[in-house]
Amino acid sequence: MSTVAFHTLGCKVNHYETEGIWQIFKQHGYERVEFDREADVYIINTCTVTNTGDKKSRQIIRRAIRKNPEAVICVTGCYAQTSPGEIMEIPGVDIVVGTQDRDKMIKYIKEHQETRLPINGVSNIMKNRVFEEMDVPVFSDRTRASLKIQEGCNNFCTFCIIPWSRGLLRSRKPENVLKQAQQLVDAGYKEIVLTGIHTAGYGEDMKDYHFADLLRDLEHKVDGLKRIRISSIEASQITDEVIQVLDESEKIVRHLHIPLQSGSDSVLERMRRKYSSSYYKEKVDRIKQALPGLAITSDVIVGFPGESDAEFQETYNFIREIGYSELHVFPFSKRTGTPAARMDNQVNDDVKNERVHQLIELSNQQAKEYASLYEGEVLEVIPEEQDHSDQAMLIGYSDNYLKVKFEGSSDMIGKIVRVKITQSGYPLNNGEFVRVMDEPARNQKITVQS
Repeated sequence: MSTVAFHTLGCKVNHYETEGIWQIFKQHGYERVEFDREADVYIINTCTVTNTGDKKSRQIIRRAIRKNPEAVICVTGCYAQTSPGEIMEIPGVDIVVGTQDRDKMIKYIKEHQETRLPINGVSNIMKNRVFEEMDVPVFSDRTRASLKIQEGCNNFCTFCIIPWSRGLLRSRKPENVLKQAQQLVDAGYKEIVLTGIHTAGYGEDMKDYHFADLLRDLEHKVDGLKRIRISSIEASQITDEVIQVLDESEKIVRHLHIPLQSGSDSVLERMRRKYSSSYYKEKVDRIKQALPGLAITSDVIVGFPGESDAEFQETYNFIREIGYSELHVFPFSKRTGTPAARMDNQVNDDVKNERVHQLIELSNQQAKEYASLYEGEVLEVIPEEQDHSDQAMLIGYSDNYLKVKFEGSSDMIGKIVRVKITQSGYPLNNGEFVRVMDEPARNQKITVQS
């Protein structure tokens, strides 16, 4: 039996797609082994969001080649899509496939084994208007199920290479999303994380079906689904209809990731973001009314070209005003091929790092403040793993994305459990097990407490 090993760099979508590619190999009789083991085929799923992503991808490719020089080395993902020539120049790379046509990998491997010639299977992503179906009925790490609902992005922000590596926005057919959601629930998952390159842009390429319609259908047509999490939603995608769905929903969790990037209008304009800070705030205020207790996480880029002290201060003050439950703070990094990399007035690294530190401190403070609101409260948590240092302790996330550690048994992993927060904190809250929420009749004895 042939063996295959995977290494995934980058985002949630890449991790989802690696699982999709694994399903294809599994159907062809392959056995999956760890990446640091010797395998017949190595698949490296690459990232290109920064220049460092490219560099890391090259290092991993070389590591696989050293591990087994006889193996077939197949490189896929975003870096493969944007720079196939660069990858083909690495001695030992056999096959390059971009962010489409992943179903042709097996064919290419057979072809390469016969001819011994390298194969470049990358085609123009900008011409593609069709979502590539890749079913993932179950995940290797079991506890969290992602469901990819769309691909590509039409925004062309000045710092971002992704439209060039992923192409333009295309949505998955609603019936396929629902079918796969049902498969995941049937496989035992309680929560589904909707994911994509521009997730809530779902349906923008369809006639009469939008993201809000998909959320409604997932809520009402998927039997047994308990929690729906939206991996990311842009302020511009928070329509009245989406707000209404959030308001009415019993399954969409109280956590939204709403990328900000900057709280300064002049910087947002240079970034070519499609909103102003006041527009963003208005959407957040409305969405907080629909989902009381909502946790909002976000991404911020500091040191964007030309960012003055005053502009940074605007961002700092704006973040303070919104009150996030967690921020991901990135120093601006020049991505070759993007307009921002060629802009004048690049901010020097020392200034960038100082600003990053200030925002991380603010984020930690806001995260602690948000968590403290739930001390003494009972939350619904899905434990994902046992604590490495203490097997009696489980770690998982509440619906509002607090990371909680509590004492429990391994059979609770993947189930919805009620946990009382005994001590809030960041990044970890301590809790106390109250009870398992799962349907009693089928899989647990009901004990009646008098």
